[in-house]
Amino acid sequence: MPLEPLNTGDSFAVDDWPLHITVVAPFLSDAEPSDVGGIIAGAASRQQSFTVFAGEDALFGRRENIPVTVIVESAPLARLQRTLVDAVRTVAAVPDEPAFTGTRFRAHVTMKRGRRVQQDAALHLTQIALVDMAPRANPGGRSVLATVDLLPIAELRDA
Repeated sequence: MPLEPLNTGDSFAVDDWPLHITVVAPFLSDAEPSDVGGIIAGAASRQQSFTVFAGEDALFGRRENIPVTVIVESAPLARLQRTLVDAVRTVAAVPDEPAFTGTRFRAHVTMKRGRRVQQDAALHLTQIALVDMAPRANPGGRSVLATVDLLPIAELRDA
C-alpha cells in the first residue's frame, strides 16, 4: 500500500522504492498479472480507505539490519491483509509458502535513502499496488503491474 498513489506501469530501482506498507509478502505465481490484479480488485472491492499510525522504529530482516517504522496495530489493516492473502493464495504457485502461512506479519514502512515516516504520523491508505518483484539484478528494477483504489469513506456510505 503506497503512501502516495502509484500508476500501473511506474517503475523504480530496488533502492528507490516509494514509501509503502507491504500487505502481502512476495509470492510466486504462474497467473497473468492482470488476473492477479483482478483478484486483488475483487477482494478489495468494498474496502474503504483508512488511516493507520506510525509507531516505534525497529530493525527487521534476517540480520536485523533494515531500519523500519512499525505501524501501530490496526483492525482495518489486519482485516485487509487477511482478505488479500486469502485471495492471492488461490493463484500462488506454492500456496503453503511462508508468505501465506506465516503468523509474524508486522506492518511497517522501510526507511529508504533518508526517506521515512515519523512516529505518530497518521498515514491515510487509499490504494493497493501489485508490484513485480523482479530479481534484484534486473536493470529495470521493480514495476507496478496493477493498482486498486480503495473507496473514499463517503462513497462507501452512499453505496
